[in-house]
Amino acid sequence: MARSRKIPATKYPVERFTLDNGLRVVLTPDRSAPVVGVAVVYDVGIRSEPEGRTGFAHLFEHLMFQGSENLEKLAHFRHVQGAGGTFNGSTHLDYTDYFEVLPAGALERALFLEADRMRGPRLTEENLLNQIDVVKEEIRVNVLNRPYGGFPWLKLPPVMFSTFANSHDGYGSFGDLESATVDDAKAFFDRYYAAGNATLAVAGDFDVAEATAMIRRHFDDVPARPAPVLPDFDEPGIDRERRDTYTDRLAPLGGVASAWRVPDPIGDFASYLPFVVLAEVLTDGEASRLIERLVQRDRSVTSIGGYIGFMGDEFGVRNPTALLLQAHMPPGGDSDKVLRTVDEEIDRLVQDGLTPGELERTQARIATHLLRDTDAVLGRALPMAVLELQRGDPGLLNELPRLVGEVTEAQIVTAAATLRPEGRSTVEVLPGAGS
Repeated sequence: MARSRKIPATKYPVERFTLDNGLRVVLTPDRSAPVVGVAVVYDVGIRSEPEGRTGFAHLFEHLMFQGSENLEKLAHFRHVQGAGGTFNGSTHLDYTDYFEVLPAGALERALFLEADRMRGPRLTEENLLNQIDVVKEEIRVNVLNRPYGGFPWLKLPPVMFSTFANSHDGYGSFGDLESATVDDAKAFFDRYYAAGNATLAVAGDFDVAEATAMIRRHFDDVPARPAPVLPDFDEPGIDRERRDTYTDRLAPLGGVASAWRVPDPIGDFASYLPFVVLAEVLTDGEASRLIERLVQRDRSVTSIGGYIGFMGDEFGVRNPTALLLQAHMPPGGDSDKVLRTVDEEIDRLVQDGLTPGELERTQARIATHLLRDTDAVLGRALPMAVLELQRGDPGLLNELPRLVGEVTEAQIVTAAATLRPEGRSTVEVLPGAGS
């Protein structure tokens, strides 16, 4: 059968250089609109937290907004918003990011702000205690007092993984957070927030020579510190099905989530990419296999989704990671029946292959999402910073739509054949609302 026209690569320009202090820089100019996106990504995330300090990576992200070497508390907010910009940060399994989107004329302001806190945030007792309370409240709102809070990204890793790095609660326990000290914060900053452990990316309306001069002006004198050696986060293999069940006192209905290990997303990208497409084949869109079967035909679930990575960041995660399926069930739902049906549909895919047009439709949907996301300046700056950090290849962002379009049916079938029950980890949430 003839394949459809291949999906083209994008052509966003990429300029790269490294400062003497080790900071890696990526520039991707685009003069079409007077806007810039600035992203700084540090090679530290939830997996890097030491035992007894769960939630520390996320807590430290908060501390980075509480003033810096030359700026008082809340000055970052005032300077960005005063220029008409927006900002934020987020903590992931393998990195922490900080970013701004501003009018092009405010680029130097963003660079100054990021360089100033790279030299040193204001790590005071007052700031620490205040942000511990903020994070605890965030845990209450997002996990403890929300139906399905932490399902499955906090609940499934302890079932699937054995090591502390991969299995612990990334939001953190109240006890660990409350016992954190300013000295802990300073040690964390000294270890992980080195210029040589970070990347800076700028996308949008700027002149490369002028931006380079600005970056050197503000970052050249950030002290050089050695980047920590990246630990080996690998896990022993799974040779039997693992399952766990818990009751959610707020959940009105049951749910079930399963995960399978997938190839190394960096060391074996060619084998990993078919799993990214497979997750979408199974669950993306009304015509996808599991939605058509479980939601529309059997009505054994009310919704089901599939994705790679516990935080859904398939191109920003290191090994070990997984393909996840997450479903919510109607009253009286049967998780064993759901899992059996999933197995049946995967077996059918392996035995019969894909239907005409199924792969091309899925590839087009994935490529559309990738192209839409990179249309915004931050949608280029952030992923390019991560790709530089983890792979030394920010230009891969240009190639992803085309590479997705080159995944073959045979590769999808081979990937699906590895999703066996004996390699599956599953967590079921039982409804507790009203009980």
